[in-house]
Amino acid sequence: MKKGKAYLVGAGPGDPGLLTFKGRDVLGLADVVIYDYLANEEFLKYAPPHAEIIYVGKKGGDHTMSQEGINRLLVEKARDRVVVRLKGGDPFVFGRGGEEAQELATAGIDFEIVPGVTAAVAVPAYAGIPLSHRDYASSMAFITGHERADGASPEGKESIDWGKLSSGIGTLVFFMGVKNLPDIAARLMEHGRSPQTPVAVIRWGTTPQQRTVTGTLADIVDKVREAGLKPPAVIVVGEVVRLRESLNWFERKPLFGKTVLVTRAREQASDFRKALEEQGARCVEFPTIAVVPPPSWDPLDSAVASLDHYDWLVFTSVNGVRFFMERLWESGRDVRALAGLRLAAIGPKTAESLERWGLRLDVVPEEYRAESLLEALGKEAVRGLRFLLPRAVEARDVLPQTLRQWGADVDVVPAYATVPANQGADEVAAMLERGEIHVVTFTASSTVRFFVQALAHRDVGKLLEKTVVACIGPITADTARSLGIHPTVVAEEYTIAGLIRALCDQR
Repeated sequence: MKKGKAYLVGAGPGDPGLLTFKGRDVLGLADVVIYDYLANEEFLKYAPPHAEIIYVGKKGGDHTMSQEGINRLLVEKARDRVVVRLKGGDPFVFGRGGEEAQELATAGIDFEIVPGVTAAVAVPAYAGIPLSHRDYASSMAFITGHERADGASPEGKESIDWGKLSSGIGTLVFFMGVKNLPDIAARLMEHGRSPQTPVAVIRWGTTPQQRTVTGTLADIVDKVREAGLKPPAVIVVGEVVRLRESLNWFERKPLFGKTVLVTRAREQASDFRKALEEQGARCVEFPTIAVVPPPSWDPLDSAVASLDHYDWLVFTSVNGVRFFMERLWESGRDVRALAGLRLAAIGPKTAESLERWGLRLDVVPEEYRAESLLEALGKEAVRGLRFLLPRAVEARDVLPQTLRQWGADVDVVPAYATVPANQGADEVAAMLERGEIHVVTFTASSTVRFFVQALAHRDVGKLLEKTVVACIGPITADTARSLGIHPTVVAEEYTIAGLIRALCDQR
């Protein structure tokens, strides 16, 4: 019988990039993943497809499962399977990881602890607050604020020595203490902490939803109430909070606080999303298109078998490269079959995908559209030459038509197709109506057309009236206008990087 094992894994405070390498690797071993409210669901993608996923989230007043129930579940599942218990922050810093480890030890189940980045350190850092500084603080303490500030231990004594805490520690970090903030502030002042001591309350720290309210012990309760700040949040008390004014790096990112709708195909959305998040945006993925094989491989396979008949091989997208190379390999051939062919690509990403195959490009236009590629090729230079264009079933005809007019022989073969994808359309429409999406991005004309199709029976132009509409270039922008959508931002450089720069400049 297979012997089970449990891993108690700290998932960090929210930013997916703060998961440790070991945490990621352990998730790849899981038969069962048991995860918390504060553990980013993004991490579940690292678990194997067969893994059983169980949510046991707990937040104030709303417990999916009691701690005792979680303990029993953990022991039961780990008897003969590999279980990953994914916990927000660090499992041994107010995460009840010690209690869960005790249960496993008592049951005789093998376990390991995988520490995580604790919110006590990471959340203030993302708010521009160092916990220690030679000029402000040389000591720190982490305190639970989840129970009443005047709560007593089982022996009848106060669980927190407020006198020593108030006067003896430089920086105080309270976990889950928003509801008890009035008690915390009052106790600290009652035991000698100056009412003018700076305080910061940080909600959803390290994520694009991060929100920070600052004040002093004397007024922070009123400020938090006025701001409507709710859990989960971390409270930082101490002179180091003053440094936020100059060190607040995260909330100053150009797209911080903006929710951006990404309409690219799911296979291509991840790089775009990462680049947007790097600028502080919160991303909502709504793939309006899906990339699928063409109705038949015969035309592409026939072209691949006759590569020596062509002078030029021209790619207009990363997808065209991917499917072409797959069929080349399926035919029993490899990149050596391209010897003697001249290569052209529209756009740097398409060029990069070819370069990963060890291929050098003969032509990449300065502007990433068909018209610029034609200009780079030159009218006189193409006469009498044979061109192969593997591309989408439906695409602009400017390139092949113009080449033919210039005297070239052009074969356009379908390498892939784009089809509508509208899963989640009702939710996206509702978010737009509530003003929760600040930017909608379109990276191709097809994403615009399929976006309108997905939101059928709605006035899309009106729906986007108060939303920034960002298009990757003039062709996509023209498509949007033809469908009643008014672009706000049109990238001057027709690339993903150019689109993001345009958005950052527009803020």
